[in-house]
Amino acid sequence: METSESAPLDVASIREEYPILQREFDGEQVAYLDNAATTQTPDRVVDAIADYYRTTNANVHRGIHHLSQEASLAYEEAHDRVAEFVGANGGREELVFTKNTTEAENLVAFAWGLNELGPGDEIVTTEMEHHASLVTWQQIGKRTGADVKYVRVDDDGRLDMDHARELITDDTELVSVVHVSNTLGTVNPVADIADIAHDHDAYAFVDGAQAVPNRPVDVEAIDADFYAFSGHKMAGPTGIGCLYGKKELLAEMEPHYYGGGMIRKVTFEDSTWADVPWKFEAGTPVIAQGVALAEAVDYLEDIGMERIERHEAALAEYAYDRLAEYDDVDLYGPEPGAERGGLVSFNLEGVHAHDLASICNDFAVAVRAGDHCTQPLHDEMGIPASVRASFYVYNTREEVDRLVEAIDAARELFA
Repeated sequence: METSESAPLDVASIREEYPILQREFDGEQVAYLDNAATTQTPDRVVDAIADYYRTTNANVHRGIHHLSQEASLAYEEAHDRVAEFVGANGGREELVFTKNTTEAENLVAFAWGLNELGPGDEIVTTEMEHHASLVTWQQIGKRTGADVKYVRVDDDGRLDMDHARELITDDTELVSVVHVSNTLGTVNPVADIADIAHDHDAYAFVDGAQAVPNRPVDVEAIDADFYAFSGHKMAGPTGIGCLYGKKELLAEMEPHYYGGGMIRKVTFEDSTWADVPWKFEAGTPVIAQGVALAEAVDYLEDIGMERIERHEAALAEYAYDRLAEYDDVDLYGPEPGAERGGLVSFNLEGVHAHDLASICNDFAVAVRAGDHCTQPLHDEMGIPASVRASFYVYNTREEVDRLVEAIDAARELFA
């Protein structure tokens, strides 16, 4: 018997919530396949932002009037709602609102890394990391004298776990790993990596920007010490991200920004800090964005995260299989299956990735071209750039077919 969780998505109904998907360019309706960069935002999330500004707008934690109290309550409850969504049972005490995943990475780097790392310490990350992680820890290593080491990616686009076990030692203080690669689509065994890190008394940081939007995530089951993700990749607004951190770790960390809203007491000589998460949210925070992100979480759970994961995986498999029919298309990352997310990166022989993306644009097919903020990974693969098609709840097989048609046109043009 088919249950609501096992039933396929009603994509036609879902698409009605996204007016932007009805836009046309030169008579062609847009096929938006750039969801790993930013997903589109449904009407109910846009309405949540508008309703906040129309009915509740005020600064939080600073006023005793009705509007400030309402705004404060909504903002605090948004922390709890998003924490629940990713399995953080500590609620708001384990979830900090940031600007994006990148800021969440930098929060830990500056609030923990600069204070705790030094010569002789090691940071282990991977060759497939997004620049948000790789550059951050690279530069923290330079500032502190800590060594940064990189787990190899094998020829199938997976992490070399034997190499990971070799690199992670008692000198390792932090292991930073991407949950789902934004270039290869690889779903990494983050719980296993966290276990290895903890066996050596190291912390585990997981970049979940490409995982939280499209699959069930339980940060406590993973046993991540820190876990970061962004609202704009999960049907939410831009300008907000999240850092999950274990309660005791966030409580011990010093803030990295200073100002209003994050203090308990200030004198001319010194200051003390507010409780977590507020001590990490200096100044006027992302109030409207936080409220809208909580609405996006409700929206995704109303659809069902298991259903979203299956839908994306099916589209990625369909796209992979269609592209694999051509001898002149190079595909990157693992073959479709349990260890691959909802994106496909590829190149067409004899056509630069940017040229191919431009031709796709002529067909109103929106894809991403470049190094996808993974320059070192592209260097290791021996390619300057790649084209990436990435999928979400509103995408269809017909849009994949349109992508293939655009590639066929590029092949003829450059023949």
